Amino acid sequence: MSRSLGAALPPALQARLSQKDLPRLLGRGLPLLTVDDRGRPHPMFCSYLELLAVSATVIRVAVGARSSTRRNLEARGAATLLIVEPDITIYVKCHAAGAPLLAGELARFDLRVEDVLEDAAAEGEEGARITGGVTYAPVPPLDSDWARATLAALRLEPA
Repeated sequence: MSRSLGAALPPALQARLSQKDLPRLLGRGLPLLTVDDRGRPHPMFCSYLELLAVSATVIRVAVGARSSTRRNLEARGAATLLIVEPDITIYVKCHAAGAPLLAGELARFDLRVEDVLEDAAAEGEEGARITGGVTYAPVPPLDSDWARATLAALRLEPA
């Protein structure tokens, strides 16, 4: 059962998405859901490398400049980020604020946090818990061209 924590990231979640502990979080996948042109959920897996909380109310995301996710965010704006790991189950409902900032092969969006939902076992589910999250390998080296381009896109300020 989920409960709303409000329209801002709690401090621990903001810190988790700040990239200050990025090497420890690499290898974990985070589903980002947008809405396609037929009104259906469109999933994209991203990583902590592609997300940056710049405040408690704004998460930046870098997506492919030619991706369906970019088109969906531009057209409809709605997005939900899922963080489902053994220590945390959170759904962050967001809305893309404005046009993307283009940086080479990437499009960077600022997602405004609208609601943060924390999920926990419901009555009768005591003891039920997430035992593993989505993971991927190999973990990209932070000095690779792709990682450097992604990190730069997240930190780029509009002209």
